This record gives sequence, structure tokens and C-alpha cells, in this order.
Amino acid sequence: MPAETTPAPPPTASPSPPPVSPDNRSFFLDPKGPARGAALLVHGFTASPWEMRPLGEALADAGYLVLGVRLPGHGTTVADLSGRRYEEWLAAVAEGYRQLTARNLPVFGVGMSTGALLLLALATRERFAGLALLSPFLRLRHRLAPLVGLLRHVKRHQRRHLPEHLTPYYYDRRPLNGIHQIRRLIRQVEPVLDRITAPTLVLSAQGDRTVDAASAHRLYHRLGSPRKELYEFGPEVGHDLATRENPRWEETRDRLLDFFSGLPAGG
Repeated sequence: MPAETTPAPPPTASPSPPPVSPDNRSFFLDPKGPARGAALLVHGFTASPWEMRPLGEALADAGYLVLGVRLPGHGTTVADLSGRRYEEWLAAVAEGYRQLTARNLPVFGVGMSTGALLLLALATRERFAGLALLSPFLRLRHRLAPLVGLLRHVKRHQRRHLPEHLTPYYYDRRPLNGIHQIRRLIRQVEPVLDRITAPTLVLSAQGDRTVDAASAHRLYHRLGSPRKELYEFGPEVGHDLATRENPRWEETRDRLLDFFSGLPAGG
């Protein structure tokens, strides 16, 4: 008599990805005339592409084809971000770069905070016509940041105050695993900064309470770029340089555009 067999259960459907609101999706912006170059925009940790849109519109008005990428786990839910690794973020940035190089245009990169670190990681293996790094860093300010690799196993999130008008675009909780991923990313990028030769503009601010602004100076000096510029805003400017929440946003925009237009590929 044949042995009885138990039918295999039907396959479980993969959970649907969390929805992304229109303002938080990746975006393309076309210039009105022939493109002088392409710009890859990368937002920061717990933010979304919305953060980069004002600078993206300024770049498109100046003649650049613009792509603002969305990093996995962002613009969706905190739970979605909690399980992500920095390698997934870097893969999204690399895919955005691939899409722009397919247009046969020189590619410029603009990164905000963690987005700046991701561009630096990609610049060690891909060619950029120029980079603009907004609030880049090699050290987080929180005193417990060095312990986050252990703390993430007992505490999932760090709460932060967020103005109500920004809650559709940013998370009010930072997953500790995400902060751990940022520290992993720093450990990859810091030793290879001297390999990066793309012309680079570094912008930081003395009023930054999120990252160690002084570490942006260390990052700048360790870059291998033969053409690089550093500018530091005063204490009236905080971490956010990309949006109009920055009281010196127009100056930030103008410095970025002037730097790119002064490069051979951006003129």
C-alpha cells in the first residue's frame, strides 16, 4: 500500500511593497533646450526625493537633465526602512547613474548627507563630471552612535521632533539598524576617499546638529580630487541644505550651479 503524502501548501504570495506617495517618488526633469549634462540627485537618510526637488528644478532650468532617485525603504514606512541595507541604497544610486549614462551625457552628482556618502562610494568605480556634497560627514553627532550596532538589537527606533508640514516627506523615527548601515557605509567610504578624483564641491554648516560638521573638513582634505572647493555656512544654517527650509538656500543653489558651470563638462 503506498505511503500517504501530505499535499504541499500553496505558495505564499510575497507581501506587496508599501505604497509611495507621488511627492516621494523618483523623478525626471527635462531641460527646455538641449541638455548640457545630466544630474543625479540623492536624498538623505529618512527623507525622500521630495527633499531634492527644489535643487532639481534649478538644475533643469539651468539646462541639465535631472534624475532624483528614491533610496529603498524611503518614502514608504519606517518598518520598510528598518530592514534595509546600505548595499540596496547604493544599488539604487548605481541604477540611476546607469540610466543617465545611457543618454550619452556627462553625469554630475548632488547628494544630501547620506546621499553624499553614497555618491562618493559610487565615484570610486564610476566617472562623474562633478560632485556637489551637501552636509557630508564621517561622524554622527549622537554620543551613542558608536554603540548602535549593539543597541539596534534592543531598541528599534530613535524618535525625533519633526514639524508637521514635513511629516509627509520625512520619518519621525530613525531606525537604529539604518544608522548602523550608515556607519557601515562610512567604513567603506573613508579609506578610499583619496581614489576619488571627480571635481568636488563640499558644503557644510556650523549649525548642523545631526552630523559632525567638522568631519566634512576631514572628508574634504582626504579627497583625491585635484579640483575641489569647501564652503561652510554659519551657525544660522542647520543640517538641511537641499530644501527651502535652509535660510541660505538661494546661495546654496548658486554655489552649486556656479561650480558645475565652471567645469569643462558643465559649461
